[in-house]
Amino acid sequence: MAYSYEELKGKTVAELREIASGLEHEAVKGYTQLNKDHLLVALCKALGIDAHEHHEVVGVDKSGIKTRIRELKKRRDAALAAKDHDELRNILRRIHDLKRGIRRAMV
Repeated sequence: MAYSYEELKGKTVAELREIASGLEHEAVKGYTQLNKDHLLVALCKALGIDAHEHHEVVGVDKSGIKTRIRELKKRRDAALAAKDHDELRNILRRIHDLKRGIRRAMV
């Protein structure tokens, strides 16, 4: 049976070990001793599944936002050097808001 990463992630350790017991692959050797995180990675390798979640960013220009964040980080460094705490606080808040906007847009 073909599994997806999300299906495997939703299973218990016992269910993952049962799946691993039916596989003859180097990655799942010693599956009885692996915890869920390690077993999940080993199963993904043995089954040829991409072992991480893909998040799509919908509705925002991620590269444009990251460019603005890099510019703000340069201004942040300058504000730190000048010891301008009010400007520093404003810049850090804007960086935080931009990063949060990207995370909210993830699906």
